[in-house]
Amino acid sequence: MKYRRVGKYGIKVSEISLGAWLTYGNSVDARRTAEIVHAAVEAGINFIDIADIYAKGEAEKVVGLAIKDYTRSDLVISSKVFWPMSDNVNDRGLSRKHIMESVEKSLQRIGTEYLDFYFCHRFDKETEVEETVRAMSDLVAQGKVLYWGTSVWEAEQIERAVGEARACQGYLPAIEQPRYNMLDRHVEDAIMPTCAHHGIGLVVWSPLAQGILTGKYNDGTPAGSRAAETMWLTGHLNEANLDKARRLTALALDADMSLAQMAVAWILRRPEVSSAIVGATRVEQLRENIKASEVELSADLLDRIDEILGQPPSSRFKF
Repeated sequence: MKYRRVGKYGIKVSEISLGAWLTYGNSVDARRTAEIVHAAVEAGINFIDIADIYAKGEAEKVVGLAIKDYTRSDLVISSKVFWPMSDNVNDRGLSRKHIMESVEKSLQRIGTEYLDFYFCHRFDKETEVEETVRAMSDLVAQGKVLYWGTSVWEAEQIERAVGEARACQGYLPAIEQPRYNMLDRHVEDAIMPTCAHHGIGLVVWSPLAQGILTGKYNDGTPAGSRAAETMWLTGHLNEANLDKARRLTALALDADMSLAQMAVAWILRRPEVSSAIVGATRVEQLRENIKASEVELSADLLDRIDEILGQPPSSRFKF
């Protein structure tokens, strides 16, 4: 496993990390979660990404149980705040009240005294950015959070956060977590340059486009797959995307790798990216994806990939 700095900051994360979205505490039980987390750590993954909204707190609980077998300082653990966790009108958003109360609940569920990263899980149009920045800065000052960041924020929103942090002499956002994959390159237009300018690291989610870039849907929708059991891929399993997936699959096989490995390696070609967050419901699946850390794509292969993608960086593949 290789490790990369997060932007201009000294902390290093494994270039492939493990995410808990839609899996742990939900479709994957605590026992299998522990098996996957243990396999990830043993393979060199040090960054595990969670959020309070994942399985309404259950993901934090099961991951917390799984990491008790390790020295806490050996790991980089994140969580997030924004989405409603109850019917309480204040149990949502990025107000100081919600941030301060949510971090305590996340720490308790995970069973840790601090979070390495704490993300604002979306931009809150109902809360002044200054209020959010001051609250996050206070958490850093208190030692409950080591670095704070944003998730799925636009470039101008990140700029506002940086400006407010400087104005109040607070801690600047250190990390952004956007969606990024071969079928969604929108971050290349403005978000990547903005983050690079401010020394903000990128840890990206959905590197495999919810499974489309594994090739599993090339010949139809398998029973038990995410597309068969959820609405996340509704509208995205169209012929244009599947044609690209089929052509990319053939290209990957010619290069003696899986499509998933090629897709993750393609993301890691960018120096702005600190880590690609992968999900896994089986240990074997995780180990297969981890091999992408050993892959370096040649200039010729990158050119052939671009020919297949045939799209400008601003094109979007939205969920």
